Amino acid sequence: MFERIKNFSSLLGFSALFIAGCAAFYSVFGLSKLFAGSAVAVIFMASSLELGKLVAASFLYRFWNEINLAIKAYLIIGVITLVLITSAGIFGFLSNAYQGATVQFEKQSNELLALEDRLEQLEDDRVFLKDEFEQSVNDLPANYITAKRQLREQFNPQIQKLNEEILNVKSRKSDLEIALIETGVDVGPAIYLARVFNTDIDTVVKFFIFILIFVFDPMAVCLIIAYNKSLEQSKSGVEKIFDNYKSKVKVIKKKILPNKKKNIVINKVEEDDDEDGSSPKGGIKPSS
Repeated sequence: MFERIKNFSSLLGFSALFIAGCAAFYSVFGLSKLFAGSAVAVIFMASSLELGKLVAASFLYRFWNEINLAIKAYLIIGVITLVLITSAGIFGFLSNAYQGATVQFEKQSNELLALEDRLEQLEDDRVFLKDEFEQSVNDLPANYITAKRQLREQFNPQIQKLNEEILNVKSRKSDLEIALIETGVDVGPAIYLARVFNTDIDTVVKFFIFILIFVFDPMAVCLIIAYNKSLEQSKSGVEKIFDNYKSKVKVIKKKILPNKKKNIVINKVEEDDDEDGSSPKGGIKPSS
């Protein structure tokens, strides 16, 4: 029983410290990005506050009945404020990670839209040039062969240039679509969830970030308090076992030691009788 409590306490302590450490790392990283001008100083400051938050929560739990109301109020406000600061740092970290994954995707998407617009414009220009060329040729009499040839020579380079530009835009568009598919793998789950909930990607990601920060650091603080409670249970279990052991020892002493003392006295008397010539059985020595 005691071994199970001890093992669970160790597991609880490891979980609490691991979650608290992860929350502290993400929070410190996020705050250092927010105050990038003094990143090193912010890292030390935030790390000390994270440690102080856990110690303060443990202190409140262990010495709740021994400390006065002012210290209780200040420490409670301090722990809650630090939890909010940690959550804000985690929000900054996750937001930065999300933007890092989606900036390239959005950039490629906007570039693709621009290429599609450019391609549509070039195709319209080509159609316009062809229509203008045909109209100019049709306006000339049938026997104006030389004039028609000159018109062809005049329009052909422009049409050819448009064709080459259209081909280049299509090639760039194809390469960009392939790259967009590869980049979309990173944000694919967010895109899928946005379609499921019929909303945009930013709203979905923001919703999940808020869920994470509401359970991340508060869970760490609660587990730290639970770990303190389990340590008290383990200590009380050891004390109970020790008390049971002492009570058993007392019972044994009460039952065995008197008998031992009695046997020692009897043996001592018999030894004295033997030295005086009396009977080993305690009989009377015969007279001479």
